[in-house]
Amino acid sequence: MKFAIRINVGVAFAALMLGIVTSYAANEEQPGGLATPESFATITDAAARSAAIFTELGKVLTHPRCMNCHPAGDRPHQGEAGRLHQPPVERGPDGHGLVAMRCSICHQAANFDPGRVPGHPEWHLAPREMGWVGKTLREICTQIKDRDRNGGRSPEDLIHHIGDDTLVGWAWAPGFGRRPAPGTQKQAGALVEAWAKTGAACPN
Repeated sequence: MKFAIRINVGVAFAALMLGIVTSYAANEEQPGGLATPESFATITDAAARSAAIFTELGKVLTHPRCMNCHPAGDRPHQGEAGRLHQPPVERGPDGHGLVAMRCSICHQAANFDPGRVPGHPEWHLAPREMGWVGKTLREICTQIKDRDRNGGRSPEDLIHHIGDDTLVGWAWAPGFGRRPAPGTQKQAGALVEAWAKTGAACPN
């Protein structure tokens, strides 16, 4: 009887370890990459090429790592399914949370993987004007081009924002248990640059 119990415990432990290793491997597996700007060179119409490039960039913009921080309302989302943040929090007047529940209380300067809490020194929600949840890719494109809603940024300014900003870059290093955004931040930045240089057209 004792021998059988030891075997069962050993099997359960092995299964647990296999699950952890499998989960870790899945987390570390890189998602599909992004097409390069050069791969759209065969589209001769500049506007059509620009729209196609933005559609490729849309794989990043509509990914949970981005959408969760660009909610349509005042509560961030979380997880792959974009469920409402738990515990319940709100953006507050500056996007960093309410006075009694600032984002930085839980979200420290770096990811805390043992607790699966993401982190960054500037952790906060995107402005309400940049809410993307529930929007089409064309609507998102129109939003990020609108200087009245995007913080006064030109399409060229967005190259740095998406390609170099470290908070945006968190999407590609989100910590244990989360799928990173497709490709790399450098690839996303190259797509934004190509999109801007071809007229910053929006897809239909």
